[in-house]
Amino acid sequence: MAKAKRKTKATRARSKKSKKKTAAKSAARAKTRKPQRFVISHHREEDFDQGLRPYSAYRDLGIAPATGGMVQAHVIRMTKPFSAEEVAIPHYHDVDFQMVYVLKGWFRSEFEGQGAHTFHAGSCWIQPPRIKHTVLGYSDDCELLEIVLPAEFETVTLR
Repeated sequence: MAKAKRKTKATRARSKKSKKKTAAKSAARAKTRKPQRFVISHHREEDFDQGLRPYSAYRDLGIAPATGGMVQAHVIRMTKPFSAEEVAIPHYHDVDFQMVYVLKGWFRSEFEGQGAHTFHAGSCWIQPPRIKHTVLGYSDDCELLEIVLPAEFETVTLR
């Protein structure tokens, strides 16, 4: 019993040290970043415009300027029916973080080492940095929310 208590105390002490280190790192990062601004983006059809891909329209949510370029968030709306010749191009994004949430419809993509997945409204996924992927299809009404760090990033085409 005494041995178990000593183990528990040691585990708690390590946990407290770990929490202090994490808090110190967070505070250091926060000091080096520009202050974030409050921003609001209401849905307006006129805010959708041509973006990265010719088969979709993007609505920038104003997050990049509000975070000093730390984060980008936009809604992607598919504007043309799926065409494998135009859309199914293997690529990756040179990012630190990428999350996609399906707002409407469905979206199908294949990810290196993970296989093909179909995502429906309410589905979410994180793409690890530089994971190779290919869009395999989407519904005509597909809309996605994409959040990327940093705001400025490169897409590398593999064809």
